[in-house]
Amino acid sequence: MADFGVQTLWLDLPATVGAFGRRLHEGGVPVTVSQSQSFARALTLVRPVSRRRLYCTARAVFLSDPGQVRAFDRIFADVFGATPTTETPSPDVAAGTSVPAPPDERPAQRPGADATGEPSLSGDGSREQPSELEAPVPTLASTEEILRTKRFEALAPAELAALYDLMARLDLATPRRRTRRRQRSAHGTQIDLRRTLRASLRTGGDPARLRHRHRRVVARRLVLLCDISGSMEPYARAYLQFLTCALGSGPRAEAFVFATRLTRITRALRTGSPERAIANAAAAAPDWCSGTRIGEALKAFNDHHGRRGMARGAVLVILSDGWERGDPALVAREMARLSRLAHRIVWVNPRAAAADFVPRAGGMAAALPHCDALVSGHSLAALDEVVAAIAGADCSPSLPPEPPASDDEQDPWASATPVPGSSVAMPSGYGPSRGRTTPGWSLS
Repeated sequence: MADFGVQTLWLDLPATVGAFGRRLHEGGVPVTVSQSQSFARALTLVRPVSRRRLYCTARAVFLSDPGQVRAFDRIFADVFGATPTTETPSPDVAAGTSVPAPPDERPAQRPGADATGEPSLSGDGSREQPSELEAPVPTLASTEEILRTKRFEALAPAELAALYDLMARLDLATPRRRTRRRQRSAHGTQIDLRRTLRASLRTGGDPARLRHRHRRVVARRLVLLCDISGSMEPYARAYLQFLTCALGSGPRAEAFVFATRLTRITRALRTGSPERAIANAAAAAPDWCSGTRIGEALKAFNDHHGRRGMARGAVLVILSDGWERGDPALVAREMARLSRLAHRIVWVNPRAAAADFVPRAGGMAAALPHCDALVSGHSLAALDEVVAAIAGADCSPSLPPEPPASDDEQDPWASATPVPGSSVAMPSGYGPSRGRTTPGWSLS
């Protein structure tokens, strides 16, 4: 057995795994390339110092159906000389698994006896010959399932690289809108006079056939603003990969990052390599992992991009934990400006996944009244809620109610006596200001 372990450690691993996978495939056991790669990776982690350990490792990787056990045992004996002998598996291999011993390692049983040595009985009480013992095959969670439920701050660098391929499968579809431009259509609601008159020249000026057109329907613009401050550093790399995938959803998507200043990284992320895109984004943002100025970043976006048309009718996604070091009143004022421009505002807060989450941070509390949806987005599975919120679904979590204020802290009911600066005092607290009487507008 020791000689076998020494020989196995010096095997040509790619050639051995490839030949063994080919033999299994020819023998009726379906083997994929990813399974062969997993088997080679498993042999580097589990040192096959014994034939039984090699058998358990290969069986856990390749088998997915109890009907494949017999063919697997036969091919394993042909390739590696014989089936493993009876020995106690090491704790790091057999602990927590249900891998049974190979056929040659099971204790001898008398004909007509079960696994405990007692004669087996059929349904009518008569003796019957035992059928082949079908052992349970262990099923392990795939890498994709693990990555989908694992929080972003707990991912290793290799897992973050694998996460990009899974994020690329997300279907980011914004709501559609009708534009002012029109295009030709056979069933349009408006007559296209220019095309109708041009076609009438063929019939002597008689418009024998009317041409129609209708308004174009396009997807709304998607604008993403990602917080890269120090408090968001555990999630920043994963969110930048999400921004890179989101930019591939349409040519009109835009991406920004902010910490103490706002930086546009749309061009930096439009590359074929996610590693290069993240490196370009980090080089373009000099305030990486610094303080948080959400209000100033939103004001810069509104002044230089939002009011020029980028936010008008768009779906705006803000990825931040809402920890503001500046004035929360500035956040509320700029969010109110955004809510009048954007079609929908989705706030992604990774800390909203906590069971006792309450938006008490200054920036989050000031921005929440102007958000259409608040989602966590702390893992790949949680990004499905982000995709649904972008499409228009109501994904706001049910937040715990705030404790009621005491009688001393409650505001008194407004009286009907006019107050300075207002023509009529209203119980709702709103009054006419600069010609606007709609309650949704602020007095300031």
